[in-house]
Amino acid sequence: MGKNEVVSLKIAEALSKDVGRNFARLDPVDFVKLGVEIGDIVELAGRRRTAARVMPAFSDDRNKEIIQIDGITRENVQGSLGDKINVYKAEPVLAQEITLIPLGTVPTGRMIKDTSYLGKILEGVCVTSGDRVRVNLFGSSAQDFRVMATKPDGLALIKASTRVKMKPIDNTGEKKGMGQKISYEDIGGLEREVQRIREMIELPLKYPQIFEHLGIEAPKGVLLVGPPGTGKTLIAKAVAGETDANFTQISGPEIIAKYYGESEANLREIFERARDNAPSIIFLDELDGIAPKRAEVTGEVEKRVVTQLLALMDGLESRQEVIVIGATNRPDAIDPALRRPGRFDREINIGVPDKNGRLKILQIHTRGMPLASNVELVQLANITHGFVGADLAALCREAAMITLRSILPEIDMSQDYLPYELLRDLTVSMENFLQALAEIEPSAIREVFVENPNVHWDQIGGLDEVKQELQEAIEWPIKYERLYQQALLPSPKGILMYGPPGTGKTLLAKAIATECQANFISIKGPELLSKWVGESEKGVREIFKKARQVAPCIIFFDELDAMAPRRQAGGNSGDATMDRIVGQLLTELDGLEKLKSVNVVAATNRPDLIDEALLRPGRFDLMLEIPLPDLNERGLIFGVHTNGRRLANDVILTELARQTEGWSGAQIELVCNNAARLLVRNCIMTGQLDEVELILQKHHFQTAISKLLVQKRTS
Repeated sequence: MGKNEVVSLKIAEALSKDVGRNFARLDPVDFVKLGVEIGDIVELAGRRRTAARVMPAFSDDRNKEIIQIDGITRENVQGSLGDKINVYKAEPVLAQEITLIPLGTVPTGRMIKDTSYLGKILEGVCVTSGDRVRVNLFGSSAQDFRVMATKPDGLALIKASTRVKMKPIDNTGEKKGMGQKISYEDIGGLEREVQRIREMIELPLKYPQIFEHLGIEAPKGVLLVGPPGTGKTLIAKAVAGETDANFTQISGPEIIAKYYGESEANLREIFERARDNAPSIIFLDELDGIAPKRAEVTGEVEKRVVTQLLALMDGLESRQEVIVIGATNRPDAIDPALRRPGRFDREINIGVPDKNGRLKILQIHTRGMPLASNVELVQLANITHGFVGADLAALCREAAMITLRSILPEIDMSQDYLPYELLRDLTVSMENFLQALAEIEPSAIREVFVENPNVHWDQIGGLDEVKQELQEAIEWPIKYERLYQQALLPSPKGILMYGPPGTGKTLLAKAIATECQANFISIKGPELLSKWVGESEKGVREIFKKARQVAPCIIFFDELDAMAPRRQAGGNSGDATMDRIVGQLLTELDGLEKLKSVNVVAATNRPDLIDEALLRPGRFDLMLEIPLPDLNERGLIFGVHTNGRRLANDVILTELARQTEGWSGAQIELVCNNAARLLVRNCIMTGQLDEVELILQKHHFQTAISKLLVQKRTS
């Protein structure tokens, strides 16, 4: 085909890493048709004309007759996902000068005054007058600009030498809220949820005749449900940015008024305005604050607002092309009359992202970052269990701030802006991310204490058979999930470890959590007890709910006999509370709701006191006895606790193991610590404080063992 030939392609979503880079990914077959090569400039013609640099599509996206462009390029060409546009080979001219104007509200302190480096950042981008361009500043922040003019006119290719002029933010002529545009590429790990929302919202707004032909009414409402920070509001903003619909966002307090009937009037006015400007989207953020359960609220204003909302969403007057999106993290607090078809037709759960979702979110938030070569986003995704999108954004921001602190001494505070040369050499390293990780607490599990223990198998002496059993029961089903699915082999729901105190039951639970790279929720019985009826059972439910959200997760119940004793008929109120806790625990372990990637591990030294119903198969499937260590195991435990400490030649671990017959691992650890304590005391008493070589002698261990023997006899 000749160079002026045209190819008609359907617009598809771009890769998240391509956002803001002015890329258009095509099938290599279309390269041949257009007569272009990788990196050439093509002209895109929709309702408007713009340009992009062509790159090859990945193998999964070939043979589909699509062109992958980001939301910025889609706006420049005035096309939506699924629209067809024409693609031509272009011959751009080199831009001598371009004039930009910032979009949105930019604080004075953040105004870019040193424009000399903008040409270097935008080098290779092809623009025409009226285009939107995005400049990725340091970190995950970015600023959008409108191209007001180019010299020469037409398709202008920006080079490092191109002069960039900045106009003041006034006189933009832009609509309010037209700052940085949110597109579907800015949402990571929610592809399935976004697709369902697009079906519910874009189809009725774009092609209402489809529903008329089918003889059904188009969906009118979508309720987004999920923990805070998972992306509910972001999805609504992306839908508004991707459609040509009028978008209205409502927060509860802005419609509440002090005069009788005024709140309902405010709500009616919003819906009337949306109908007048149809097609429209109304977004009700924090819906539980606007429409709580009428049976539980005491205020008349809230009840009237709920009633008015019900009438507007499903009353005698048609809503026409008005779609309502609601968002809440407390769906059970919403009035049940709203949660039926015809009002909110579909409830979409926006959950805590899994490992792959976290990786995509990290890629989005780091695409504008100058990352060091040692940054492993896959590793970060693996160790950020329970992190939602907002947490991962905070992680990236904090890592960038740690990097910025390194140049604070070099900053001249009298200047209004930072020189580009100072920022150019900055990179964010893996160490910065790990430092930031220590400061960010996952919001999805903030109500319960969740830790990532750092205990490995080699820190536990002996117990080889028990370790093997735990690996097969918990670690292997997580690591070799596909193999277990093919064998139709479920992992045990619960594991009960029993044995004398100090034998390493808690340590084993922490080790299996570390080796599985799972979250670890440690529960002590008394913290669940409450004097209020129903609160104790609610605490058990919340623990399992949080564990499901942050799976893979291990829930560890220490001293299970105190939390789940044998149930008895009658008894006092305390017994009744314990009975209800046991009943709730039974339901969670073997109820209707499946425990996926959640393992329950419990420890006790009195298994005879535990309720029999918990000990049947299907609840605690595996019961492991953790006995006192034998001679060989005691030697291994001494080796673990003296590892890293210098021992004198007369210290023989096997001899120490013989002297501690019948002792637990905790007691052996205490002997080693007491021996080291005696050594430090001798150094302090003799004044040997500087550059002293600490060597544990035999007599230190003998003294520590004798002292503990005396304590055991007296107790």
